[in-house]
Amino acid sequence: MTSSPAPPPVSSAAPAHHRPVRSLTARDRDETHRGVSSLELFFDLCFIVAIAQAGAQLVHAIVEGHAGEGILDYLMIFFAIWWAWMNFTWFASAYDNDDVLYRIVTLIQIAGVLVLTAGVSQASEEQAYLVVILGYVIMRLAMTAQWLRVARSSQGPERTMALRYAIGLCQIGWLGLLALPEAGRPWVFLVMALLEMAVPLYAERAHPTPWHPHHIAERYGLFTLIVLGETIAAATVAVKSGIDEHEALGELLPIAAGGLLIIFAAWWVYFAVPIHGHLRSNRQSFLWGYGHYLIFVSGAAIGAGLEVAVEQAVGKAHLSALSASAAVTLPTALFLLTVWALHSRFYKVGIAQQSVLPATALLVVVCTFLGHWAVLAAGLVAALAVAAGVTLKTLGTSPERRRGEESVAVPVL
Repeated sequence: MTSSPAPPPVSSAAPAHHRPVRSLTARDRDETHRGVSSLELFFDLCFIVAIAQAGAQLVHAIVEGHAGEGILDYLMIFFAIWWAWMNFTWFASAYDNDDVLYRIVTLIQIAGVLVLTAGVSQASEEQAYLVVILGYVIMRLAMTAQWLRVARSSQGPERTMALRYAIGLCQIGWLGLLALPEAGRPWVFLVMALLEMAVPLYAERAHPTPWHPHHIAERYGLFTLIVLGETIAAATVAVKSGIDEHEALGELLPIAAGGLLIIFAAWWVYFAVPIHGHLRSNRQSFLWGYGHYLIFVSGAAIGAGLEVAVEQAVGKAHLSALSASAAVTLPTALFLLTVWALHSRFYKVGIAQQSVLPATALLVVVCTFLGHWAVLAAGLVAALAVAAGVTLKTLGTSPERRRGEESVAVPVL
């Protein structure tokens, strides 16, 4: 009888890819099947809470007749939200190693988002930005810790790039906003925002980060979906409240129908083409990524505008029908025009296809002057634009080419 071989000794050290803390090194830019993680989705959902708060304050300001001040505050707060989201998104695309420390630092960033959200109402109503900036500082410090991890795990130009991102000198300027008089804050904010957006351009001159084009496109697309979902939720609650409290179904049905058509068209237009093929270099990707500020801010503002239109229709808002209509049509036009500039124009053939979205944006603005029917008219124009885009694409594509493009499920607009 032979004895069985002894089992191999059990190593006390876990494999490198199972260790709770690992080196934060770059991921492969050409990695296949790269998808969005559950942590990234959780991160986005927490950010949408802040966007909802910013939208609610915008509605309050417009309804109370302080549109100019409300829009300015909204743009400033939304920049803080968007910039923190974008910094994490591009970093995660290049360096997400999903170890325990990475997860904990990301959860700290989420905590910073919630702190920022808690201060949105004070910032809008009382011009008190202490809590908002505190939340932003928490997010920035967490992001700095991530870049320092990259610097520790790298060398040469990549280490230089990571340290440039980690320095964060702009943070001193943001803290300085607290000491400035209220009248001077918007101008200093504009300067600080431009400096912030220049940091990636400066840092990546040393070494470009290996972000993943398909992953980045998916991240932006999912955040756009979340923004549009929040828009639908805000508009639905506003319509329900108007019906329950004022029994104004006749006045609200055109707004509800028009708003739904606008949001459906916004989804169709944005996801008409797989944009990741266009993201081939930092120059293209930076312009595309920065331009999404206008897409996100206008998409969220559509929901706020629909709430304003409902408030005006039931007599709760101290503003004219023209102003209430503009609260919907102007952000809608901006959304359509920006999507055309960042997405659609690269995939259009001929003047007719190129003209659909710019012409639609212009017609949506004209709808502003149609009084109580403005929102419904704008929705119908947006829906007709989708139909026109589908028709022009179909007519302009040969049967052979059409068979080769079967992988694209939605026609180009």
